Amino acid sequence: MDMIGVLDLQGDVVEHIDHLERLGVNAVRVKEPSDFAHLTGLIIPGGESTCLARLLSILGIRDPILRQFQRGLKLWGTCAGAILLAKEIVGEPPVLALIDIEIQRNAFGSQLDSFVSEALVPLVAPQPIPLTFIRAPKITRAGTDVAVLLRQDDYIVAAESPDVLVTVFHPELTPSLAFHRYFALKCGLKPSVNEESSMIDPTWDSRSWTRYTRL
Repeated sequence: MDMIGVLDLQGDVVEHIDHLERLGVNAVRVKEPSDFAHLTGLIIPGGESTCLARLLSILGIRDPILRQFQRGLKLWGTCAGAILLAKEIVGEPPVLALIDIEIQRNAFGSQLDSFVSEALVPLVAPQPIPLTFIRAPKITRAGTDVAVLLRQDDYIVAAESPDVLVTVFHPELTPSLAFHRYFALKCGLKPSVNEESSMIDPTWDSRSWTRYTRL
């Protein structure tokens, strides 16, 4: 059974699982090397990038990600996840270095500088998509094999290579299913929501993920 995994070490794990299940996509938590079986894609969620990088090494997850990526696993990093996937991190050594971008941590400032906005991303959805930025990084450079999906001012907030998607915002913290649908398609899966439908789920609210705390 093909499914998408969500790296379950720290950060927005259940929020991503909630969005995938709303699309009818099989989702699984990934905590150890054996959890990579049958994955066609892996989401590295937002959280704290330094903490996630240490846990990747301590728990022996870094090498399995690299091995599975060489075998065709698609990857999506949101916020901290995008930092881990970047080939270059300003002032720091890279972690996974799987997409040719340069990224700057906490580029907008402190937690108090978090904000929400909205933008049209034509390759992802025909309607504007809500964007939530929380202590977000900025992508300051993209390589020649990297397509920019969304640019704001002098920085990039969403980009992709054939096998890697990165967003510096948090689609899992909004009612929009657009980016999760886009990644599922990138993984070769068939989500239940089509492009002609509204990808704003009216049944979602900021506490929808809490149902997973009872599992």
